[in-house]
Amino acid sequence: MIEVTRNGAMVLQDAPEVAFEIVNRVAIVTLDRPHALNALSHDMIALLADAFAQCDEDPSIVAVVLRGSGDKAFCAGGDVRKLYHAARNDPHHETPWLKFFVDEYRLDHTVHCFAKPVVALMDGIVMGGGMGLAQGAALRVATERTRMAMPETRIGLLPDVGATHFLRVLPRDLALYVGLTGARLTGADAKRVGLADECVPSSWLRGFIERLEKVRWDDAPDAMTQLKRVFVPSANLERHAPLDEIRAHIRRHFAASAAGGAERIMSSLAAEGSDWARATLATLESHSPTMLEVTYHALMRGRQMPLADCFRMELGIVYRAIDDGDFVEGVRGLIVDKDLRPRFAPGSLAEVRAERVQHFLSSPWRREMHPLADLGA
Repeated sequence: MIEVTRNGAMVLQDAPEVAFEIVNRVAIVTLDRPHALNALSHDMIALLADAFAQCDEDPSIVAVVLRGSGDKAFCAGGDVRKLYHAARNDPHHETPWLKFFVDEYRLDHTVHCFAKPVVALMDGIVMGGGMGLAQGAALRVATERTRMAMPETRIGLLPDVGATHFLRVLPRDLALYVGLTGARLTGADAKRVGLADECVPSSWLRGFIERLEKVRWDDAPDAMTQLKRVFVPSANLERHAPLDEIRAHIRRHFAASAAGGAERIMSSLAAEGSDWARATLATLESHSPTMLEVTYHALMRGRQMPLADCFRMELGIVYRAIDDGDFVEGVRGLIVDKDLRPRFAPGSLAEVRAERVQHFLSSPWRREMHPLADLGA
């Protein structure tokens, strides 16, 4: 972007990483950081919050569309590399990185509770923070290019940004499988299990602006009816869901139980000996043992908690994971140094003590002092 100063000089400015336009009373909000797969920076979160505030205050705007720039991703998550460096440079535990998460959770809560319909175009990669945005939308549109996952346990975090809430639509065994392994789901998978409302051809979404411009908002009883005409083709063919092929395996090994947690699941996988079981076991063994156990219990707790309490629980766990957990080492090994050998502590599930798990599940703050205390129920 070129800015002309008062004296007539032209200065090259960085373009904002969130684009905003209004088309026929609908706000089109675009995550515009394609070189980073539209991963969320703190500046982007602030811009998104401002965009939603504007949409809320403007009575002429009837709906919001969230999409990603480029042809690869809706949003690949948060910028964990920046968070890693912020945590590494925090010797006095002043936690400047905490505000990133607080603001992200507030944004996600806004999307979940927004009074006007929000449409999320989940074309391409949708992970982590991208799931936090998309899963709060009233109309979640996947495509054949969708690759959806919550892979946080591999870097020493838990599936957060509301995952302990939105994964409750899945059966318990499937929620645990997705949350613990970080398995990637296709668009058809997502629709089949309730993490997408529709799965449409990616090519159909390319022409949505033209269709949106033709909408007559007075011709339908509500905005959502018109939005579905724009984003959902009349011949929306059911697609093959690869997850169906392994559902029996998942049900057998990931069925929730009151005791045993993640260690019981891994023991069950080790006893089977199939190629799928061995591969799944190897995946789990490469993830943070502590966060596997914490995630197991957090997902079970979240199924019984309101949205705001899930956000508060997750923020506390994220705080612990970055402050004295495996996050820094996980990001170092997998993203920064890329030696693929993060030295998690402890290094095995057998060494994870129940007291350590409870430490992560207990809030660092008194309820009235929680950074998200004002979100209500």
